[in-house]
Amino acid sequence: MAKNNSSLPWLGMAVVILVASNLRSPITSVGPVLGEIQDALHLDNVQGSLLTSIPLIVFASCSILVSRLAAKANINYGIIFSLIVLITGLYFRVSGNVAMLYLGSFLLGLGICIGNVTTPAYIKNVFPGKVGVVTGIFSVSMNLLGALASGLSISIGRWTNAGWKGSLGVWIIWVFLTLLIVIADTFRERKRTGQNRAPDTGKVKFNIFRSRQSWNISIYMGLQSVMYYCLVAFLPTMLIDYGMDKADAGWVISIMQLAMLPVMFIGPVIASKIEDQKWMIYGIGLLLFGGLSILAVFQAQYIYLSSILIGMSGGLSFSLALLFFSVKAKTAEGTLKLSGKAQSIGYLIAAFGPPVFGMLHDGDASWKTSIYFLLATAVLMTIVGRFAAKPRYVEEY
Repeated sequence: MAKNNSSLPWLGMAVVILVASNLRSPITSVGPVLGEIQDALHLDNVQGSLLTSIPLIVFASCSILVSRLAAKANINYGIIFSLIVLITGLYFRVSGNVAMLYLGSFLLGLGICIGNVTTPAYIKNVFPGKVGVVTGIFSVSMNLLGALASGLSISIGRWTNAGWKGSLGVWIIWVFLTLLIVIADTFRERKRTGQNRAPDTGKVKFNIFRSRQSWNISIYMGLQSVMYYCLVAFLPTMLIDYGMDKADAGWVISIMQLAMLPVMFIGPVIASKIEDQKWMIYGIGLLLFGGLSILAVFQAQYIYLSSILIGMSGGLSFSLALLFFSVKAKTAEGTLKLSGKAQSIGYLIAAFGPPVFGMLHDGDASWKTSIYFLLATAVLMTIVGRFAAKPRYVEEY
Protein backbone atom coordinates (compact mmCIF):
# COMPACT_ATOMS: atom_id res chain seq x y z
CA MET A 1 0.00 0.00 0.00
CA ALA A 2 1.50 3.27 -1.12
CA LYS A 3 1.33 6.22 1.22
CA ASN A 4 1.29 9.72 -0.12
CA ASN A 5 4.54 11.49 0.68
CA SER A 6 4.05 13.79 -2.25
CA SER A 7 5.69 17.19 -2.41
CA LEU A 8 2.24 18.54 -3.30
CA PRO A 9 0.15 17.76 -0.19
CA TRP A 10 -1.95 20.84 -0.97
CA LEU A 11 -3.52 18.97 -3.90
CA GLY A 12 -4.65 16.16 -1.62
CA MET A 13 -6.01 18.74 0.84
CA ALA A 14 -7.84 20.47 -2.02
CA VAL A 15 -9.47 17.14 -2.88
CA VAL A 16 -10.65 16.69 0.71
CA ILE A 17 -12.01 20.24 1.01
CA LEU A 18 -13.72 20.35 -2.38
CA VAL A 19 -15.25 16.88 -2.20
CA ALA A 20 -16.50 17.58 1.33
CA SER A 21 -18.09 20.83 0.14
CA ASN A 22 -20.31 18.85 -2.24
CA LEU A 23 -21.62 16.34 0.30
CA ARG A 24 -24.27 18.58 1.90
CA SER A 25 -24.84 21.66 -0.28
CA PRO A 26 -27.05 19.81 -2.84
CA ILE A 27 -29.40 18.91 0.05
CA THR A 28 -29.22 22.05 2.22
CA SER A 29 -29.98 24.28 -0.77
CA VAL A 30 -33.45 22.71 -1.03
CA GLY A 31 -34.99 23.86 2.26
CA PRO A 32 -35.24 27.62 1.53
CA VAL A 33 -36.88 27.01 -1.88
CA LEU A 34 -38.97 23.99 -0.90
CA GLY A 35 -42.17 26.03 -0.81
CA GLU A 36 -41.40 27.40 -4.27
CA ILE A 37 -40.82 23.87 -5.61
CA GLN A 38 -44.04 22.64 -4.01
CA ASP A 39 -46.03 25.50 -5.57
CA ALA A 40 -44.45 25.02 -9.01
CA LEU A 41 -44.94 21.23 -9.12
CA HIS A 42 -48.04 20.99 -6.88
CA LEU A 43 -46.45 18.88 -4.12
CA ASP A 44 -47.81 18.47 -0.59
CA ASN A 45 -45.58 18.42 2.51
CA VAL A 46 -44.97 14.68 2.41
CA GLN A 47 -44.10 14.77 -1.31
CA GLY A 48 -41.84 17.75 -0.71
CA SER A 49 -40.07 15.95 2.13
CA LEU A 50 -39.05 13.22 -0.32
CA LEU A 51 -36.50 15.63 -1.82
CA THR A 52 -34.59 15.17 1.43
CA SER A 53 -35.64 11.60 2.20
CA ILE A 54 -34.72 10.05 -1.18
CA PRO A 55 -30.99 10.79 -0.79
CA LEU A 56 -31.14 9.42 2.75
CA ILE A 57 -32.77 6.22 1.52
CA VAL A 58 -29.96 5.89 -1.01
CA PHE A 59 -27.37 6.41 1.75
CA ALA A 60 -29.09 3.70 3.77
CA SER A 61 -29.35 1.16 0.97
CA CYS A 62 -25.95 1.65 -0.65
CA SER A 63 -23.41 2.53 2.06
CA ILE A 64 -22.54 -1.06 3.01
CA LEU A 65 -22.04 -2.06 -0.63
CA VAL A 66 -19.94 1.03 -1.28
CA SER A 67 -17.79 0.32 1.80
CA ARG A 68 -17.10 -3.22 0.54
CA LEU A 69 -16.16 -1.98 -2.92
CA ALA A 70 -14.01 0.75 -1.38
CA ALA A 71 -11.83 -1.93 0.23
CA LYS A 72 -10.86 -3.20 -3.22
CA ALA A 73 -11.14 -0.25 -5.59
CA ASN A 74 -8.99 2.72 -6.51
CA ILE A 75 -10.26 5.39 -4.13
CA ASN A 76 -9.69 8.25 -6.58
CA TYR A 77 -11.71 6.48 -9.25
CA GLY A 78 -14.51 6.02 -6.75
CA ILE A 79 -14.50 9.74 -5.97
CA ILE A 80 -14.49 10.62 -9.68
CA PHE A 81 -17.46 8.32 -10.27
CA SER A 82 -19.31 9.88 -7.34
CA LEU A 83 -18.85 13.38 -8.78
CA ILE A 84 -20.03 12.35 -12.26
CA VAL A 85 -23.17 10.79 -10.77
CA LEU A 86 -23.70 13.89 -8.64
CA ILE A 87 -23.48 16.21 -11.66
CA THR A 88 -26.01 14.05 -13.51
CA GLY A 89 -28.39 14.07 -10.56
CA LEU A 90 -28.15 17.85 -10.14
CA TYR A 91 -28.96 18.33 -13.81
CA PHE A 92 -31.94 15.97 -13.78
CA ARG A 93 -33.34 17.53 -10.60
CA VAL A 94 -33.87 20.92 -12.28
CA SER A 95 -35.17 19.54 -15.58
CA GLY A 96 -38.70 20.63 -14.75
CA ASN A 97 -41.06 17.77 -13.92
CA VAL A 98 -41.81 15.66 -10.88
CA ALA A 99 -40.38 12.39 -12.26
CA MET A 100 -37.02 14.02 -13.12
CA LEU A 101 -37.03 15.84 -9.78
CA TYR A 102 -37.16 12.54 -7.92
CA LEU A 103 -34.77 10.75 -10.32
CA GLY A 104 -32.28 13.57 -9.88
CA SER A 105 -32.66 13.33 -6.10
CA PHE A 106 -31.91 9.60 -6.31
CA LEU A 107 -28.77 10.10 -8.42
CA LEU A 108 -27.36 12.93 -6.35
CA GLY A 109 -28.01 10.79 -3.28
CA LEU A 110 -25.98 7.99 -4.87
CA GLY A 111 -23.15 10.36 -5.72
CA ILE A 112 -23.06 11.76 -2.19
CA CYS A 113 -23.24 8.25 -0.72
CA ILE A 114 -20.13 7.18 -2.61
CA GLY A 115 -18.36 10.36 -1.54
CA ASN A 116 -19.38 9.87 2.10
CA VAL A 117 -17.71 6.46 2.20
CA THR A 118 -14.69 6.96 -0.06
CA THR A 119 -13.45 10.33 1.18
CA PRO A 120 -12.64 9.13 4.75
CA ALA A 121 -10.74 6.24 3.14
CA TYR A 122 -8.89 8.76 0.96
CA ILE A 123 -7.98 10.75 4.10
CA LYS A 124 -6.73 7.61 5.85
CA ASN A 125 -4.45 6.79 2.91
CA VAL A 126 -3.17 10.23 2.00
CA PHE A 127 -2.82 11.70 5.50
CA PRO A 128 -2.15 8.64 7.70
CA GLY A 129 -0.50 10.67 10.44
CA LYS A 130 -3.04 13.49 10.47
CA VAL A 131 -6.38 11.68 10.30
CA GLY A 132 -7.92 13.59 13.21
CA VAL A 133 -7.03 17.07 11.96
CA VAL A 134 -7.92 16.35 8.33
CA THR A 135 -11.19 14.74 9.39
CA GLY A 136 -11.97 17.98 11.24
CA ILE A 137 -11.19 19.98 8.10
CA PHE A 138 -13.37 17.56 6.12
CA SER A 139 -16.31 18.05 8.51
CA VAL A 140 -15.94 21.84 8.60
CA SER A 141 -15.74 22.10 4.81
CA MET A 142 -18.83 19.95 4.40
CA ASN A 143 -20.89 22.11 6.73
CA LEU A 144 -19.48 25.49 5.71
CA LEU A 145 -20.59 25.01 2.11
CA GLY A 146 -23.82 23.49 3.37
CA ALA A 147 -24.43 26.68 5.33
CA LEU A 148 -23.65 28.92 2.37
CA ALA A 149 -25.87 26.80 0.12
CA SER A 150 -28.91 27.31 2.32
CA GLY A 151 -28.17 30.97 3.02
CA LEU A 152 -27.61 31.90 -0.62
CA SER A 153 -30.28 29.64 -2.10
CA ILE A 154 -32.99 32.31 -2.43
CA SER A 155 -30.52 34.96 -3.64
CA ILE A 156 -29.00 32.65 -6.26
CA GLY A 157 -32.46 32.00 -7.65
CA ARG A 158 -32.99 35.76 -7.95
CA TRP A 159 -29.55 36.47 -9.43
CA THR A 160 -29.97 33.80 -12.10
CA ASN A 161 -33.59 34.79 -12.81
CA ALA A 162 -34.32 31.05 -12.77
CA GLY A 163 -36.00 30.74 -9.37
CA TRP A 164 -35.62 27.40 -7.62
CA LYS A 165 -33.99 25.86 -10.71
CA GLY A 166 -31.17 28.38 -10.50
CA SER A 167 -30.86 27.87 -6.73
CA LEU A 168 -30.36 24.12 -7.14
CA GLY A 169 -28.70 23.95 -10.56
CA VAL A 170 -25.82 26.34 -9.88
CA TRP A 171 -24.03 23.69 -7.81
CA ILE A 172 -23.24 21.77 -11.00
CA ILE A 173 -20.46 24.31 -11.61
CA TRP A 174 -18.90 23.67 -8.20
CA VAL A 175 -19.03 19.90 -8.60
CA PHE A 176 -17.42 20.17 -12.04
CA LEU A 177 -14.55 22.22 -10.56
CA THR A 178 -14.09 19.52 -7.91
CA LEU A 179 -14.04 16.85 -10.59
CA LEU A 180 -11.18 18.59 -12.40
CA ILE A 181 -9.11 18.78 -9.20
CA VAL A 182 -9.69 15.09 -8.39
CA ILE A 183 -8.72 14.08 -11.93
CA ALA A 184 -5.51 16.13 -11.62
CA ASP A 185 -4.72 14.44 -8.30
CA THR A 186 -5.42 11.01 -9.82
CA PHE A 187 -3.02 11.54 -12.71
CA ARG A 188 -0.35 12.90 -10.36
CA GLU A 189 -0.70 9.90 -8.04
CA ARG A 190 -0.57 7.37 -10.88
CA LYS A 191 2.50 9.05 -12.31
CA ARG A 192 4.17 9.08 -8.89
CA THR A 193 3.42 5.51 -7.80
CA GLY A 194 2.33 3.68 -10.93
CA GLN A 195 -0.34 1.87 -8.91
CA ASN A 196 -3.84 2.20 -7.54
CA ARG A 197 -4.55 3.84 -4.23
CA ALA A 198 -6.65 1.41 -2.23
CA PRO A 199 -7.31 1.38 1.48
CA ASP A 200 -4.89 -0.51 3.67
CA THR A 201 -7.47 -2.47 5.60
CA GLY A 202 -5.65 -5.44 7.06
CA LYS A 203 -7.81 -8.49 7.76
CA VAL A 204 -10.04 -9.16 10.71
CA LYS A 205 -12.89 -11.66 10.86
CA PHE A 206 -15.96 -10.50 12.74
CA ASN A 207 -19.60 -9.93 11.91
CA ILE A 208 -20.37 -6.23 12.27
CA PHE A 209 -24.10 -6.96 12.51
CA ARG A 210 -23.54 -9.04 15.67
CA SER A 211 -21.67 -6.24 17.40
CA ARG A 212 -23.85 -4.47 19.99
CA GLN A 213 -21.49 -1.50 20.08
CA SER A 214 -21.84 -1.06 16.32
CA TRP A 215 -25.64 -0.94 16.75
CA ASN A 216 -25.30 1.76 19.42
CA ILE A 217 -23.15 3.86 17.10
CA SER A 218 -25.39 3.22 14.09
CA ILE A 219 -28.55 4.25 15.93
CA TYR A 220 -26.82 7.33 17.32
CA MET A 221 -25.73 8.23 13.80
CA GLY A 222 -29.33 7.87 12.66
CA LEU A 223 -30.93 9.92 15.42
CA GLN A 224 -28.55 12.86 15.02
CA SER A 225 -29.22 12.71 11.27
CA VAL A 226 -32.99 12.76 11.86
CA MET A 227 -32.54 16.02 13.73
CA TYR A 228 -30.38 17.60 11.06
CA TYR A 229 -32.38 16.64 7.99
CA CYS A 230 -35.78 17.51 9.52
CA LEU A 231 -34.56 21.01 10.33
CA VAL A 232 -32.79 21.51 7.00
CA ALA A 233 -35.92 20.45 5.12
CA PHE A 234 -38.56 22.29 7.14
CA LEU A 235 -37.13 24.99 9.43
CA PRO A 236 -37.19 27.72 6.71
CA THR A 237 -40.81 26.89 5.85
CA MET A 238 -41.69 26.86 9.56
CA LEU A 239 -40.14 30.27 10.09
CA ILE A 240 -41.88 31.72 7.05
CA ASP A 241 -45.16 30.50 8.57
CA TYR A 242 -44.12 32.29 11.77
CA GLY A 243 -43.77 35.54 9.80
CA MET A 244 -40.10 35.68 8.79
CA ASP A 245 -38.96 36.85 5.35
CA LYS A 246 -37.99 34.01 3.00
CA ALA A 247 -34.38 35.16 2.63
CA ASP A 248 -33.99 35.65 6.40
CA ALA A 249 -35.41 32.17 7.01
CA GLY A 250 -32.75 30.72 4.71
CA TRP A 251 -30.01 32.49 6.62
CA VAL A 252 -31.23 30.99 9.90
CA ILE A 253 -30.19 27.59 8.54
CA SER A 254 -26.84 29.12 7.62
CA ILE A 255 -26.36 30.47 11.14
CA MET A 256 -27.25 27.05 12.55
CA GLN A 257 -24.64 25.41 10.35
CA LEU A 258 -22.01 28.08 10.98
CA ALA A 259 -22.48 27.47 14.71
CA MET A 260 -21.52 23.86 14.03
CA LEU A 261 -18.10 24.68 12.66
CA PRO A 262 -15.96 25.51 15.75
CA VAL A 263 -17.20 22.54 17.79
CA MET A 264 -17.04 20.30 14.75
CA PHE A 265 -13.30 20.94 14.47
CA ILE A 266 -12.41 21.08 18.17
CA GLY A 267 -14.77 18.33 19.34
CA PRO A 268 -13.00 15.37 17.68
CA VAL A 269 -9.63 16.58 18.96
CA ILE A 270 -10.90 16.58 22.55
CA ALA A 271 -12.94 13.39 22.16
CA SER A 272 -9.98 11.47 20.74
CA LYS A 273 -8.00 12.13 23.92
CA ILE A 274 -10.56 10.57 26.30
CA GLU A 275 -11.79 7.00 26.47
CA ASP A 276 -15.40 7.68 27.49
CA GLN A 277 -17.11 10.63 25.81
CA LYS A 278 -20.20 10.56 28.09
CA TRP A 279 -19.94 14.19 29.19
CA MET A 280 -19.84 15.31 25.58
CA ILE A 281 -22.99 13.27 24.94
CA TYR A 282 -24.74 14.90 27.90
CA GLY A 283 -23.65 18.35 26.72
CA ILE A 284 -25.02 17.68 23.26
CA GLY A 285 -28.34 16.61 24.76
CA LEU A 286 -28.65 19.76 26.91
CA LEU A 287 -27.81 22.12 24.05
CA LEU A 288 -30.22 20.40 21.69
CA PHE A 289 -33.10 20.19 24.15
CA GLY A 290 -32.60 23.84 25.09
CA GLY A 291 -32.55 25.08 21.50
CA LEU A 292 -35.64 23.09 20.51
CA SER A 293 -37.52 24.20 23.63
CA ILE A 294 -36.87 27.86 22.80
CA LEU A 295 -38.21 27.24 19.28
CA ALA A 296 -41.31 25.48 20.61
CA VAL A 297 -42.17 28.21 23.13
CA PHE A 298 -41.06 31.42 21.43
CA GLN A 299 -41.29 30.45 17.73
CA ALA A 300 -39.22 32.96 15.69
CA GLN A 301 -38.73 35.46 18.53
CA TYR A 302 -35.40 34.04 19.71
CA ILE A 303 -34.64 32.00 16.62
CA TYR A 304 -31.00 33.06 16.37
CA LEU A 305 -30.24 31.88 19.90
CA SER A 306 -32.17 28.67 19.22
CA SER A 307 -30.34 28.05 15.94
CA ILE A 308 -26.92 28.58 17.57
CA LEU A 309 -27.68 26.08 20.36
CA ILE A 310 -29.06 23.54 17.89
CA GLY A 311 -26.11 24.12 15.56
CA MET A 312 -23.51 23.60 18.29
CA SER A 313 -25.16 20.36 19.38
CA GLY A 314 -25.51 19.20 15.78
CA GLY A 315 -21.91 19.91 14.90
CA LEU A 316 -20.60 18.10 17.96
CA SER A 317 -22.92 15.09 17.54
CA PHE A 318 -22.05 14.69 13.84
CA SER A 319 -18.29 14.93 14.35
CA LEU A 320 -18.50 12.59 17.34
CA ALA A 321 -20.39 10.03 15.25
CA LEU A 322 -17.67 10.21 12.58
CA LEU A 323 -14.95 9.88 15.21
CA PHE A 324 -16.62 6.78 16.65
CA PHE A 325 -15.95 5.04 13.31
CA SER A 326 -12.23 5.24 14.06
CA VAL A 327 -11.85 5.17 17.84
CA LYS A 328 -14.40 2.41 18.48
CA ALA A 329 -12.75 0.01 16.01
CA LYS A 330 -9.36 -1.65 16.48
CA THR A 331 -8.44 -1.99 12.82
CA ALA A 332 -8.84 -0.14 9.54
CA GLU A 333 -11.09 -2.92 8.25
CA GLY A 334 -13.20 -2.58 11.38
CA THR A 335 -13.48 1.14 10.67
CA LEU A 336 -14.65 0.49 7.11
CA LYS A 337 -17.20 -2.07 8.26
CA LEU A 338 -18.49 0.21 11.00
CA SER A 339 -18.65 3.20 8.67
CA GLY A 340 -20.64 1.26 6.08
CA LYS A 341 -23.06 -0.19 8.62
CA ALA A 342 -23.52 3.01 10.63
CA GLN A 343 -24.24 5.06 7.53
CA SER A 344 -26.64 2.45 6.14
CA ILE A 345 -28.57 1.95 9.38
CA GLY A 346 -28.22 5.58 10.41
CA TYR A 347 -29.54 7.05 7.19
CA LEU A 348 -32.31 4.46 7.04
CA ILE A 349 -33.48 5.82 10.39
CA ALA A 350 -32.95 9.39 9.20
CA ALA A 351 -35.01 8.82 6.05
CA PHE A 352 -38.15 8.46 8.16
CA GLY A 353 -37.55 11.76 9.92
CA PRO A 354 -38.68 14.37 7.36
CA PRO A 355 -41.84 12.46 6.29
CA VAL A 356 -42.90 11.99 9.93
CA PHE A 357 -42.11 15.64 10.63
CA GLY A 358 -44.15 16.68 7.57
CA MET A 359 -47.10 14.42 8.43
CA LEU A 360 -47.21 15.79 11.97
CA HIS A 361 -47.37 19.29 10.53
CA ASP A 362 -50.21 18.26 8.20
CA GLY A 363 -52.13 17.37 11.36
CA ASP A 364 -51.00 20.40 13.37
CA ALA A 365 -50.42 23.61 11.44
CA SER A 366 -48.72 25.25 14.45
CA TRP A 367 -45.64 22.97 14.03
CA LYS A 368 -45.65 22.26 17.79
CA THR A 369 -46.27 18.52 17.41
CA SER A 370 -43.42 18.35 14.91
CA ILE A 371 -41.09 20.07 17.38
CA TYR A 372 -42.19 17.71 20.18
CA PHE A 373 -41.16 14.85 17.90
CA LEU A 374 -37.66 16.35 17.73
CA LEU A 375 -37.55 16.85 21.50
CA ALA A 376 -38.36 13.17 22.03
CA THR A 377 -35.67 12.29 19.48
CA ALA A 378 -33.16 14.41 21.43
CA VAL A 379 -33.86 12.46 24.62
CA LEU A 380 -33.50 9.10 22.88
CA MET A 381 -30.34 10.31 21.16
CA THR A 382 -28.76 11.12 24.53
CA ILE A 383 -29.63 7.70 25.94
CA VAL A 384 -28.24 5.80 22.95
CA GLY A 385 -25.23 8.12 22.74
CA ARG A 386 -24.28 7.25 26.30
CA PHE A 387 -23.91 3.59 25.29
CA ALA A 388 -22.09 4.48 22.06
CA ALA A 389 -19.56 6.58 23.98
CA LYS A 390 -18.48 3.76 26.32
CA PRO A 391 -14.84 2.66 25.87
CA ARG A 392 -15.34 -0.61 24.02
CA TYR A 393 -14.56 -1.79 20.50
CA VAL A 394 -17.01 -3.08 17.90
CA GLU A 395 -14.84 -6.18 17.45
CA GLU A 396 -15.37 -7.14 21.10
CA TYR A 397 -18.87 -6.01 22.03
